[in-house]
Amino acid sequence: MVPQLRKKFNEGFRPETYAAYLAELNSKHPGAIDFRVAETPVFVDKQFTAKLLSACESIVDVITQYNFPTLSSHAIPKDVYVPNENAHTHFIAFDFGVCENELGELEPQLIEMQGFPTLFAYQVWQDEVTRNHFEIPDNYSTYLNGYTAETYCRLLQEVILGGHAPENVVLLEILPHQQKTRIDFYCTTDYTGIPVVCLTELIQEGKKLFYEKEGKRIPINRIYNRIIFDDLQQQSAEIREKGKLLLTELDVEWVPHPNWFYRISKYTLPFIDHPYVPKTWFLNAIRQMPADLENYVLKPLFSFAGQGVVIDVTPEDITNVKDPENWILQRKVKYADVIETPDIPAKVELRIFYFWKEGEARPVATNNLARLSKGKMIGVRYNKDKEWVGGSLAYFEKP
Repeated sequence: MVPQLRKKFNEGFRPETYAAYLAELNSKHPGAIDFRVAETPVFVDKQFTAKLLSACESIVDVITQYNFPTLSSHAIPKDVYVPNENAHTHFIAFDFGVCENELGELEPQLIEMQGFPTLFAYQVWQDEVTRNHFEIPDNYSTYLNGYTAETYCRLLQEVILGGHAPENVVLLEILPHQQKTRIDFYCTTDYTGIPVVCLTELIQEGKKLFYEKEGKRIPINRIYNRIIFDDLQQQSAEIREKGKLLLTELDVEWVPHPNWFYRISKYTLPFIDHPYVPKTWFLNAIRQMPADLENYVLKPLFSFAGQGVVIDVTPEDITNVKDPENWILQRKVKYADVIETPDIPAKVELRIFYFWKEGEARPVATNNLARLSKGKMIGVRYNKDKEWVGGSLAYFEKP
């Protein structure tokens, strides 16, 4: 995206350098990176960065409105409503496609957002290792708003711990050591000191929760929640039954509270009006269907890992929807073939991290991750046997 930097990087690329890069990435927690790591970072100039942040801040304006709880009151399915919701989420992740508009210009277009954590800790490690093996200009940073690795990690620790001792805060996930993102869990322990605990390991006594360490019961005061409840519903009957305890009144703090996964999600898109947010409607609110349905994407509001998305929409697809209140119709965007690679160009999605410390009026942009694809969509299933695709990070030109 910055032609001179792309040209220089590609000309200097060596397979042996990439192999050494992967070896060091894997050295911290061997075997824990269970996804493809792309050969290249993404370079983003000041102008494009400003466009990204303009869209994010516009969405934050909506989320911080006094009436946002009312706007999103129907976003949470009744069967996964968790009591004791706090005033705001602690984390937001905004996913943007790098797209081409009608004039052939590059611009970001929001794809999805979530009031939920992502690879916050692993990205610190990836930046460190990337700089060890590739030449990254000094005036480019993976961090935003002047954050550095040190200040970013400090803020991440403050938000997750919330003033509690690390042993009384747990990263909670379903079968965490089997998750493809487990590298982030282990890096979170490295940077914050909190343990990784499986849902199945929770011990409940009344409203109190505990986990066991070296034969001793440790009280849980705060949960760094990594459980996606849509995922929980796909698990065995035994795990689903265990998960019901999370829906009860518990004497714990959440970071972030599970309800925010639904409040800040695809459900929020119809309320956003910004040139970098594709026009989106609740399916049941559309009086006249667009004549050019092929230019739209049909998405279920509640699904796991993109399941159920209809890319090439037909009138029959609309007719077949039995619960239109749980679906959105979103204007399709055109991903740009923007990253030159040794064979065909790659498409890019950028995920911008926002952290919201308790007591602050608004969240702040801090860091990012990137995903490169050569398939029809971003994701592993569309990129099998391809190179210069997978997980990466963006380096933003400093203002």
